[in-house]
Amino acid sequence: MGLMDKVKAQATVLAEKAQETARDSKARFDQAQAKKRGDVLLRNLGAAVYAERTGRGTPNTEADIDQMIADIRTHESENGISLTPESPDQAQAGGVPPQGGSPEEGSTGNPPPSDPNSTTQV
Repeated sequence: MGLMDKVKAQATVLAEKAQETARDSKARFDQAQAKKRGDVLLRNLGAAVYAERTGRGTPNTEADIDQMIADIRTHESENGISLTPESPDQAQAGGVPPQGGSPEEGSTGNPPPSDPNSTTQV
C-alpha cells in the first residue's frame, strides 16, 4: 500500500469520526432543547394549577390545564422522554408519592402539626 493510499484511508476514518461526532452533538443539542421546552411546559402547568388551587384562576383555567397536559403528553411522545421525575424508590413502589398520599387523597405531604404536650425538642 502506498503512502497516498494510507493517507486516503486515514482521511476517510477521520471524516467518519467527524460525522459521528456531529450526529452525537446534534442529538445532545436536540435532547437539551426538548428538555428545556418540557421545563417550560411544566412550569406553565404548575403556575396554572397554583392559580386554580389558590382561587386566582380564571373561568378558562381548568380547560387551559387540560390542554397543557395534552401538550406535555404530546411533547413526551414526540421526543421519547418522560418529564415526570421518578426516583428509584418510586419506580419500585409504582410511583407512589414519598409522603404516602396524593393531594387528591387529602395528604398535603407536610409533616403533622407538633403536639404542644410532646417532650421532644425540635
